[in-house]
Amino acid sequence: MRFVKTHWHGHGFYVDPRAYLAELPRLYGVLPPGAWEFASDPGHYDIPGAVRCVKDLELAHIRPATDKSGQLVLEFAPNRFKHDSGLRITYSGVRHFSIDHHRAIDWLRVDTVLLDEILPDDESLPAEDGAEAGGCVHEIALTDASITVRCQDLRAEWGSGS
Repeated sequence: MRFVKTHWHGHGFYVDPRAYLAELPRLYGVLPPGAWEFASDPGHYDIPGAVRCVKDLELAHIRPATDKSGQLVLEFAPNRFKHDSGLRITYSGVRHFSIDHHRAIDWLRVDTVLLDEILPDDESLPAEDGAEAGGCVHEIALTDASITVRCQDLRAEWGSGS
């Protein structure tokens, strides 16, 4: 991630979204509408207090499309100490999806979200019909893995997920 900091520090994870939050106002009108709505939600990075903060959500399901629709769904279960409900993120126009497993932490039962970052996709190419490239890159840092999705847009729904 370019702005959000997440790393192991002593006996726990260090997470710091401040540089991304400083950059976020400049991304208005550049990020696709669904991505902007999700990233700019006031609770998204409110680590100590918001039930809509992504930190500590548990990765529950990954559902790639089996057709050529370009859709991908990630579902996150709530952390029982923090969240009222889970989160479902539906990606449209997916161009790239990857999970990098670090396999450095063997004592955690599930991977949980540390933080995430959504930026404009600078690597996307214009469509053959001349339409603008646009889209976004959503990077999610997990406790022992990372997820990257390059897509046209996304829709985040709280109250969903497992």
